Amino acid sequence: MSDFNRGYARTVPADRADMSVDAGLRSFMLGVYNKLALGLVLSAALAWLTSAYEPVMRMLYVTTADGRLAGFTALGTVIRFAPLVVLIGAMFMRNPTARSSGFLYWAVVSLIGAGLGVWLLAYTGSSVALTFLITATAFGALSLFGYTTKKDLTGFGSFLIMGVWGLVLASLVGIFWHPPGFNMILSALGVFIFAGLVAYDTQNLKMSYYQMGGDTGSMAVATNYGALSLYINFINLFQFLLQFFGQRR
Repeated sequence: MSDFNRGYARTVPADRADMSVDAGLRSFMLGVYNKLALGLVLSAALAWLTSAYEPVMRMLYVTTADGRLAGFTALGTVIRFAPLVVLIGAMFMRNPTARSSGFLYWAVVSLIGAGLGVWLLAYTGSSVALTFLITATAFGALSLFGYTTKKDLTGFGSFLIMGVWGLVLASLVGIFWHPPGFNMILSALGVFIFAGLVAYDTQNLKMSYYQMGGDTGSMAVATNYGALSLYINFINLFQFLLQFFGQRR
C-alpha cells in the first residue's frame, strides 16, 4: 500500500540530479513533509480521543475492568479495515486531481488515526512515546538518505514492494498458525521492509518532481500521494517497532 507516487517515469537518473541547489525541489519536498507532519498530528489526536474519551472508546472497543483491550465493537471492526478498503479503491482512481488526492489523503489519515487508539490501550503510554521517538528518528535518517544518495534505489524498491505483499500473506497465515517466535520474525521483516521503503519513496518523490517539469497541478497531486506513501511507511514502521519496544499493559 505504499505505491501511490510511482506513476511518473524516472527520466532523471538519481546520480545526476543535483538536489542541493534546486530550490523548487526543496519547496516541493517541504510541502510533502508538512502534510505528513499534519497527518501525524491529526492521527495522534484521534488516537488519544478514541482511547481516552470514554464515550467514543466504548463505541469502538471492548475493554476489561482495568482498562485493557479485550476486543472490538462492530463499528471498531469497520474502522479497523476501512483504510485498506479505501486504499484498494483508490488504486482504480483515474486522473486524480489535487482535490480528490487531498481528500484521499485526509480520509486515510483520519481512518487510520481513529483506529490507532488500540495501541494506546494495548501498550503503556511511555513505551508508545519512546517508540514514536525512535520511529521519528529512524524515519528522518532514512528519508535524508533517500534524498541525498546518488545510488538508484529502483531495483531495491521493487524487491521491497514484493516484500510488502509477502508480509500481507504471512499476516493472513498468522491468523490461523501461531508457531513460537513467528510474530517477532514478521516484525523484524516489517521493520526492514518499511525502513527501506522510506528511503525508496523519498528518492522516487524527488525523481517525480523532475519529471513533472513544474506542472503545478501534477505537483499538487504528487504532494498528496507522496505524503500518503510516507505516512503509511511511518505508521507501519511504528507498528512493527512496537513489537520490540512496546510494553503491554
